[in-house]
Amino acid sequence: MTETDWGKVWVKAEHVEKVFRSKKKGDTVALDDVNLEIYDGEFVCLLGPSGCGKTTLLRMIGGLDVPTGGTIQIDGKIVDRPSPKMTMVFQEYSLFPWRTIEENVGFGLEMMGMDKEQRKAEVKKRLDLVGLTNFADSYPYELSGGMRQRAAVARALASDPAVMLMDEPFGALDAQTRNRMQNQLLEIWHATKKTILFVTHSVDEAVYLSDRVVVLSPRPGRINSIYTIDLPRPRDRSSAEFARLRKEILSEIERLQEATGNLL
Repeated sequence: MTETDWGKVWVKAEHVEKVFRSKKKGDTVALDDVNLEIYDGEFVCLLGPSGCGKTTLLRMIGGLDVPTGGTIQIDGKIVDRPSPKMTMVFQEYSLFPWRTIEENVGFGLEMMGMDKEQRKAEVKKRLDLVGLTNFADSYPYELSGGMRQRAAVARALASDPAVMLMDEPFGALDAQTRNRMQNQLLEIWHATKKTILFVTHSVDEAVYLSDRVVVLSPRPGRINSIYTIDLPRPRDRSSAEFARLRKEILSEIERLQEATGNLL
């Protein structure tokens, strides 16, 4: 990992470009000259108008896609494929319906060849962390949406990754459940010290969760601004400073939307 004044760099994007090529529609430049460093143990949120390339950038960092230009590094090594140092959590729960929660959380460890007893012990630790110990033998259909997403987080944590990539993981939840999940995620983050890169469409969610908020411009996506959120945790959504930051970021995104006609 590279050392900076901020600490160790886990994720580094340098002059990243992504072009989607199509003979029928022509080339679409999704991202252009994106430069970003994410530090060890940091919680960073990506915001921006729809189509600005937030998920595309996340997928390339996760090794699920490759840049057309520039480079992405994890722990100083070029990303060209998925790495055990990273794991992804999507909006869809992606749990196997025929497996219990315990079996779902342990799936990656099973694929790695970990023996049954050790796997069971590791899975229990993750289920304890997300508050699902009593539901180890349940199936996904027996759980609420929030509980299924907690199971997805537990599965992501099972392989002990250094970096967690989260693509709108709470987007399908109702407002009350979403707030609870945000608090539980922060508790997990404090307990595990993981580096988290989190894509969201919610300015409120970004200000509540993150150390820094990165705002991307409309397509082609470029980093338009970066906000450092210095508010102490737990954060008070009703405080004047929280409201000021939320309004400032929202106003910027609205200006970006107006410039292109995009929706958040």
